[in-house]
Amino acid sequence: MTDANIDVSRPSSARVWNYLLEGTDNFAVDRELGEALRSANPGIVAVARAQRRFLIQAVTLLAGERGIRQFLDIGTGLPTADNTHEVAQRVAPDSRIVYVDNDPLVLVHARALLTSSPEGATAYIDSDVADPERILREAARTLDFSRPVALTMIGILGNVADYAEARSIVRRLLDAVPPGSYLVVSDGTSTSAQSVESQRVAKQSGHPYNLRTPEEIGGFFDGLDLLEPGVVSTSRWRPPPGTEPEALDVYCAVGRKP
Repeated sequence: MTDANIDVSRPSSARVWNYLLEGTDNFAVDRELGEALRSANPGIVAVARAQRRFLIQAVTLLAGERGIRQFLDIGTGLPTADNTHEVAQRVAPDSRIVYVDNDPLVLVHARALLTSSPEGATAYIDSDVADPERILREAARTLDFSRPVALTMIGILGNVADYAEARSIVRRLLDAVPPGSYLVVSDGTSTSAQSVESQRVAKQSGHPYNLRTPEEIGGFFDGLDLLEPGVVSTSRWRPPPGTEPEALDVYCAVGRKP
């Protein structure tokens, strides 16, 4: 599935991630970068899988015992099994989900595949994470910002080069949602030499991704009440009982706006 607006001469983060997750919605340029990243950091595939597991866990928790019925998923990526709306509406069919991405191929797939349960709603916004005001304005067509919203930002904040600006974006989004809302973040960290090398490879390819420290990931949650176990390697966020997963170069947390 292609579109005239899709640039197949440059890699796309959504398509590279799709390749690392063994998807088929990618092109030669994406596979080339994916292999270069895997060579620099063999753990990157485990990172991709850990982030998917975390998203599913967090959405299940929030739609279930936390009673959240509205989700704003920024940095959607290419549709796979168990997308946010599928997970949320499986738990609560009346859930309303708005997806945000600016990759043309994601837009093509979103229009075709992101359907809703009869009781709920899904919508898609073609926008960049760097424009939170537009995201909020468009999302208000589907979501009621007088009621709690879960903001999910999985592997997206590294696209914002300046850390202070990334924090400002998160703060502006949180300022627009009421108490009882949640922030869900998982992002790559500079916690190993291999991870730092993969960042260098990505930058060299013309598709830079900015790694943070675990402390910087924690900074996105200032003023929020963190759910257990706090800010941890994404592989270690509520793992199956009796398991001790290896720490990966990606950290996450879920926080509630008091």
